[in-house]
Amino acid sequence: MTREVDADKRATLRRFAALGAATPLAASARASAADGDTDESAPRDAIRGYLATTPGAHFSKLRDDLSLATGETQHHLKRLESADEVVSQKDGDYRRYFPAGRFSAFERRALGYLRRETPRGMVLGLLRDPDASGADLARSLDVSRPTISTYAGELADAGLLRTDDGYRVARPEVVISLVVRYADSFGPGAVDFADDAAGYISYDG
Repeated sequence: MTREVDADKRATLRRFAALGAATPLAASARASAADGDTDESAPRDAIRGYLATTPGAHFSKLRDDLSLATGETQHHLKRLESADEVVSQKDGDYRRYFPAGRFSAFERRALGYLRRETPRGMVLGLLRDPDASGADLARSLDVSRPTISTYAGELADAGLLRTDDGYRVARPEVVISLVVRYADSFGPGAVDFADDAAGYISYDG
């Protein structure tokens, strides 16, 4: 069983490392011999590759998806942050990680909320139907109306939702672009939305 687990871990690391090794920052790091040890470079390349496809992932998800140990993950993320390849920010109880220099503050906040099931459902619902009410969202997501109100307040505080006249997604075309680009990492609902995204791009929020 241990051999199977180790083999699965190596396969996962190789898959994401192939993506991470192709990034300009990885090439630069190798050229400067910062990652000269293969045991060190493989997990860091995997983290680079993982964050390139799953920006905004929180620590536990990154650790678990890459089959890394907690201390191992902490070590490599610390090294990557010190090298200015990765940035992180607090999001409630989570710390989320992003490739450095790729996203604005608004995009990082949007990605963080898109990685949370109910806020993501609310945002996608409002992008599909800008006239949807709180009751409509609660019904479609099978959550309570107070839950919608709570998350609406959070999204508004984060600058992602306007609540002056119903609910409206702020900067919708930016949010749509993020959903389409990283749909696979958000799950089936986002993939379905991305398949029909052309019909929402001209939405004027």
